[in-house]
Amino acid sequence: MMEWAKTVCLVLWAFTVNSTADEYRDRALSLMADTPLIDGHNDLPWQMRSLFNNQLNTVDLHELNTTHTNIPKIKAGHLSAQFWAAYVPCETQNKDAVRQTLEQIDVIHRMCQKYPDVFQFAASSQDIMEAFQQNKTASLIGVEGGHSIDSSLGTLRTMYQLGVRYLTLTHSCNTPWADNWLVDTGSEPVQHNGLSEFGKRVIWEMNRIGMLIDLAHVSEAVMKQVLEISKAPVIFSHSSAYSICKHKRNVPDDVLLEVKKKSGIVMVNFYNDYVTCQQTAKMSDVADHFDHIKKVADASIIGFGGDYDGVTRVPEGLEDVSKYPDLVAELLRRNWSDEEVRDALGRNLIRVFSEVERVRDSLNGDKADDEPIPLEEVQNPCRTDYGYPQKSSSTRTQSFYPLVLVLTLIITLF
Repeated sequence: MMEWAKTVCLVLWAFTVNSTADEYRDRALSLMADTPLIDGHNDLPWQMRSLFNNQLNTVDLHELNTTHTNIPKIKAGHLSAQFWAAYVPCETQNKDAVRQTLEQIDVIHRMCQKYPDVFQFAASSQDIMEAFQQNKTASLIGVEGGHSIDSSLGTLRTMYQLGVRYLTLTHSCNTPWADNWLVDTGSEPVQHNGLSEFGKRVIWEMNRIGMLIDLAHVSEAVMKQVLEISKAPVIFSHSSAYSICKHKRNVPDDVLLEVKKKSGIVMVNFYNDYVTCQQTAKMSDVADHFDHIKKVADASIIGFGGDYDGVTRVPEGLEDVSKYPDLVAELLRRNWSDEEVRDALGRNLIRVFSEVERVRDSLNGDKADDEPIPLEEVQNPCRTDYGYPQKSSSTRTQSFYPLVLVLTLIITLF
C-alpha cells in the first residue's frame, strides 16, 4: 500500500512540474507572438563561406542540418529578426578584407532573395516591425570587425548604402585606429590607448550616417571612450556579464552602468567560454547573465545575442536557434515580468535603433567626413597612397623598379 501511495505522489509531482513548465513556455510563446525576438549576432553567412564558398545555389536552408541555424529551427525558435554577421577573419586585414566583406554582404542579400517567404531584408527599425507583421524574419546586416572598412570612411558609407546597420569596431585584432579586447589580456600590445584620433572620427561619422556602434570585441578603454563621445546609444551585439564570467569579451559592471546612462543595450552571448568561462554550460547559466545585468543596470539594456554558428560550444538546452522559447520561459520562471521580457525580446533594440536614426536625422545638415586617415598610420606594402600630398618612399622606390630591371638586363647581356 505504501509503495502504491509513493507512486501516486511521484506521478502527481511530475504532473505538477510539467504543468508548471508548460505554463511558463506557453506564456513565453504568447509574449513572442506580440513582441519580436531580435537577435544581435548570427554567423550563418560565415558558414555559407566556410562550408560552401558562398555557393548558395547548392544549399537548401530547409534541409541543412550541420549548422545551429536553418529555416525549420528559425521557425521553431520564433526568431523574428536577426542581425546576420558579415564577418571575415583578421588575416584579411591589409589584404582583401573589403572584397571578402562585400561578398558576405552579398550572400546575406541572396539569402533573402532565395527565401522571400521566410526572410525579409531590413534596414530600419520600422522594417523590423513590418517584417514581424508579415510573419517573416527581418534580416539585417552587421559587419563584424573594423578591419573590414580598411580605415576608409568612404568604405564605411558605402557599406551603409548596401544595407549594413552596425559595425563591430574590432574583431580579435587591433585596427590602425582601435584596440581590441585582447590588449586587456596582455596577449596583444596596446596601440592606441583605446581609439586614435581617426577612430574618434569613425564614431562621429557612424553617428552622422545612422550606423549602430557595436562594442563587442573592443578593449575596455574603447568601450569607455565610445560611451563618452557617441551622440547615439551603443550596442554590444554578442557579449555577456564580466562579473559572472571573468572573460575580457564580457562587459564589466561599471560599463553596464554607462550603457544604462547612454540608453544602450547588451545582447547576451551564449558561447560557453563567455557564459561560464569553461567548456560546458547550461541554459540556466545564460539566464544568470540576464539576471545579473538586470540587477546591475535594469532590464531596459538587455537583449539576445546568441552568436550561433560563430562558436564551437553552446549550453545544454540552447543547442540551436530553435531553443529561444525555452530561455524566455526560464526568465519567466525567475519572476521576470511580462514587460521586462518584452523589453529584452525586442523593444530595447527597437528603442536603441530608433534613437540612432533620430540622431542621424538631427545631423542631416553635417557634411560627410572626407579627410583620409594619416598615411603613416596605414602605410604597408599592400597599400598604395594615391591622393596623398606626397608619395611615400615605398611608392617612389617602386617607380624605379622598371628602370632597375632594364639596367640589370643590360648588364647581364654585356
